[in-house]
Amino acid sequence: MRITHYILTILAVLLLCSCGEYQRAQKSTDYDYKFDYAKRAFENKKYVQAATLLQECISVFKGTDKAEESLYLLGMSHYENRDYESAGVYFKSYYGRYPRGKFTELARFYCGYGYYLDSPDPQLDQSGTIKAIEELQGFLDYFPRSDKVSIAQNAIFEMQDKLTLKQLQNAQLYYNLGNYMGNNYESAVIVARNAIKDYPYSKYKEDLEMLVLKARYQEAANSIEERKADRFRDVIDEYYSFINNYPDSPNRDEADNILKIAQRYVKE
Repeated sequence: MRITHYILTILAVLLLCSCGEYQRAQKSTDYDYKFDYAKRAFENKKYVQAATLLQECISVFKGTDKAEESLYLLGMSHYENRDYESAGVYFKSYYGRYPRGKFTELARFYCGYGYYLDSPDPQLDQSGTIKAIEELQGFLDYFPRSDKVSIAQNAIFEMQDKLTLKQLQNAQLYYNLGNYMGNNYESAVIVARNAIKDYPYSKYKEDLEMLVLKARYQEAANSIEERKADRFRDVIDEYYSFINNYPDSPNRDEADNILKIAQRYVKE
């Protein structure tokens, strides 16, 4: 018990000393000391302390290397504290002010990667995901030989799949609505095809193409008799397009069944 009490006492003293030094740094008019303490705070993962002091240092050291480093570390302090939106603001400010700066490569990368980490679920608004892709693509354009290229590329691919899934869900919603208050099957086709065009290498491409086939089939099946033949010809065209792309698709049986029905309406 005495040993435990002794250890806790030492820890409390160290904590008080640390807090006391931070308060001294806050009140100090010696900005070199303030800057040095902020860097030590960052290294010790005290990111809120570091950010508070670095914010003051930026304007005081304007035009110097310390101002440049302060701005970058301010962005990193927010990044490490998982405040990616604020981090992005400071990183963009950094590479805007210092396009050839010492930390420009890292600022561009962490700006985009922070937005990637903050990217919302597919069901939510994806403006943040789009922003992340744009920032990471900008990083790749400026630093194509960076050792972080593969990380950025993989993040972009993952987010593109997320955007494609969002479009797939939208297309599926139209498909499920069917003919409710209009021809929603056509809307499903339009959304799915736009997604295929925008993200041709997505892992959801097969699902999108299958949805197009199903939507065309439903559209034909629900047509008036005079239009069935023409629309089922479109279904057959969609079938062969799908099968040519995915001959071993797990949806092959369903696609084949659609073809058999379509052929009944089309005279050779």
